[in-house]
Amino acid sequence: MFTGIITGVGRIVAVHPLGSSLQHGKRLTVEAPAGYLDGVGLGDSIALNGACMTVTSFDLAQSRFTVDVSAESLDKTAGLDQPGPINLEQALRAHDRLGGHIVSGHVDGIGHVSCFEQIGESWELRILAPAALGKYLAYKGSITVNGVSLTVNRIADLADGCEVSINLIPHTVENTALGSLQAGSKVNLEIDLIARYVERMLSGSAAEKATT
Repeated sequence: MFTGIITGVGRIVAVHPLGSSLQHGKRLTVEAPAGYLDGVGLGDSIALNGACMTVTSFDLAQSRFTVDVSAESLDKTAGLDQPGPINLEQALRAHDRLGGHIVSGHVDGIGHVSCFEQIGESWELRILAPAALGKYLAYKGSITVNGVSLTVNRIADLADGCEVSINLIPHTVENTALGSLQAGSKVNLEIDLIARYVERMLSGSAAEKATT
């Protein structure tokens, strides 16, 4: 489990295919900030742009670690198939503060940035989410974008999806990889865990009524 509070900005420095077919995944080598891997062990979970991955090896001297990403994960996420900056978050510990919201590290869909521009001292980030995720998004609700816990300011249901508007303060832009986004960028989205369960309970209740 995670909180959506980014603990470091790293960089994918190498991508190695794990086989020659499309059914094979890739091994990523990630360079983390100095000291970031202190206390990390083999098999630990680190979220990369919001996708929970398992540390398969690490080099403390170079502050680098590797993860193996399956073909399925590559197909369902964005930004894990090429070198570039990436948001990092180590798994939540029982005694940590829950500064964001409960995040599972399982990507629910890929969104597309429709607008990213500075307004005053802050930045407005608008993302077109898949229509199927629209029912889980709410004004002042939480959404995870590339692993970052953010608050939805506006929602617009459109013919080709659901557009959410988010305000980013300078601290968020400066201390995450979101600052490198631009119109057209793909982003990993995770809906609020509570919304997922509420939808399931409501649909289950409707199904029960239909059979009685």
